[in-house]
Amino acid sequence: MLQNILSHSIPYRNLCIEMNPNTNTDTFTNWGVEGAGFLPPASRSDDPAVLEPPLDDFTITKNALTVQNLLKVHGSSSIEELEQALDQCGLLLNEDLVLQVLRRHRSDWKPAFYFFNWVSKGGGIGYAPGSGAYNEILDILGRMKRFGELGQVLDEMSKRGGVVNEKTFAILLNRYSAAHKIEETIQMFYKRREFGLELDLIAFQTLLMSLCRYKHVEAAEFLFHSKRKEFPPDIKTWNIILNGWCVLGSLREAKRFWNDIVSSRCKRDRFTYGIFINSLTKAGELSKAVKLFNGMWEKGCTPDVAICNCIIDALCFKKRIPQALEVFGEMNERGCLPNVATYNSLIKHLCNIGRMEKVYELLEEMEQKKDCCMPNARTYNYLLKSMKKPEEVPQLLERMERNSYRITGDTYNLILKLFMEWDQPERVRSTWVEMERNGVGPDQRSYTIMIHGLHGYGRMEKALSYFNEMTLKGMIPEPRTKLLVKAISIKLKERVQMTHLASLLRNNSLFPRELFLKSDAKRAPSCQYAG
Repeated sequence: MLQNILSHSIPYRNLCIEMNPNTNTDTFTNWGVEGAGFLPPASRSDDPAVLEPPLDDFTITKNALTVQNLLKVHGSSSIEELEQALDQCGLLLNEDLVLQVLRRHRSDWKPAFYFFNWVSKGGGIGYAPGSGAYNEILDILGRMKRFGELGQVLDEMSKRGGVVNEKTFAILLNRYSAAHKIEETIQMFYKRREFGLELDLIAFQTLLMSLCRYKHVEAAEFLFHSKRKEFPPDIKTWNIILNGWCVLGSLREAKRFWNDIVSSRCKRDRFTYGIFINSLTKAGELSKAVKLFNGMWEKGCTPDVAICNCIIDALCFKKRIPQALEVFGEMNERGCLPNVATYNSLIKHLCNIGRMEKVYELLEEMEQKKDCCMPNARTYNYLLKSMKKPEEVPQLLERMERNSYRITGDTYNLILKLFMEWDQPERVRSTWVEMERNGVGPDQRSYTIMIHGLHGYGRMEKALSYFNEMTLKGMIPEPRTKLLVKAISIKLKERVQMTHLASLLRNNSLFPRELFLKSDAKRAPSCQYAG
C-alpha cells in the first residue's frame, strides 16, 4: 500500500524551509534540548475575510465563559436541546470568541464539536468560521482521535473553499502521524492538490517532520530516499531525518546517517552539528559531544545558544555543574547570549541538589534581563517540584503574577499533584475550580492525578466518580488508571457483599443462633492447637 501511495509524482520547486532553534510554536514543538528544533513552514495563504462584529477582550472572555458553562450544564442534553439553548443566548459571535470557546474544550471534544457545528450552521448571525476556527476544531478532534468527525469538518471546508491553508495540513499530518496512521498521513499529503495547494519542498519537509516527530523515522527515511529525484536533498532535509533518529534514541542509526551526510555533497551546518551533539549527549557519550562542540569553535562554525544549552544540560546531568557554569560564563564572553532554556537547565539541576540560594540568584537575573530570559512554565515547574510544604506555593504564585505569567495547564496539574500529596483537600478543590474558570483544564492528566490521589487516601467512591466523569468527556485513561479502577470496582463490590452479609448475620430470623452454635461445635476439634 505504501509503495502505491509513493507512486505519485511530485513537482519540484526550489524552495526552502525556515529553521530556527529558538522558536516555539503550537503545532510543532522543539525536539531534543529545550530551545533547539525546527520552525514549521510559514503560512502561505491567509484566512478569508470574514465580517466580524467588534468585541472587546473583556466581552469575549465573558461570553466564552457563558458558553462554557452552558455546554457544561447541557452535557447530557440532546443536540437539539443544546442548540436551542445556544440560540436563546443571543450571543454576538466573532472568530476570537469562537476560538476561545474551542480552546476551553481542547480536552473535551464533544461540546467543542457540537458548539462548532452550531456555529457552522449559522448559529452566529453574520458570522462564518474562518481558517483559525476550522483549524482549531480539526486539532481538537485529531488529538482525541475522532477521525470520523474530523473527516466531516474537512468535507465542509472543501465545500466552502478558501479556508484550507498550510496550517490546516500541518495539523492534519501531525494528528494522523500521532495516531500512527502512516498510510493515511501520506494520503493526506497528496490531498493537497484537491485543495489547490502545491506539493512542493516545504510541504514534503513538513510531512517528514510530522512522521519523525511521532517516531516513524524509518518511513520518513524511506520517503526521503525514494523521492530524491523529485526533491534533491538539501542539508535541511538531511537534518530532519537525522533529528528523527536522535529523537528516537537510536545512536547507531544517528551515527550511520551522520556518516551518510559526511559522504554526501551537502555541507553540514550548525543544525547538523547541534542535532548530532544532542544525540551523543542523550546516549551518554559526553566526551565525544564536548570534543565535537570544541571542534566547532576551531572550524569557525560558531555554536549557537541551543548547542551550548545541550552541553550545559548534559554536564549538569553528569553532576559536572562547575564545568557547566564555566560554559555558561564563556557564552557571554564569546557573544553567545544565554536564553531562558540556558537558565532552566542550571535551575533544574541546582534544585535537584538543593542549592536554592544559587537558584534564586539566577531567577532574579532572569527577571532583570526580561525579554528572551523571562521565567516560563518550565522554570516555575522546577521551583514547584523543589518545594517541601504547601505554604511555599502561594509565594511563588505571587511572583508569577508580578511577572505577568499566565499559569498553564501543566503548572496547574503540578500544583494539583502537590496539594494532593500534601493532603490539602481545600486547596485541591480551589485549584480545580480555578483551572475550569481560566479555561485550561481539567484535562486527562488532571483526572489521573485526582483518581490515583483519592485512591491513595482510601476515597475509592470519589475516585470512581472522577473516572466516570473523565470517560464521559471522551478522555482515554492511562493503562495504569484502568487497572486501578478495575481493582477499586472489585474492592467496592466486596465491601457491599460484606456489608450485606453482616446485615444478614445480625438478622436472627434468617440465621438462628442455634445453627451457628452447631456449626461451631462441628469445627471445634480442628481449631485446637497441637500438644
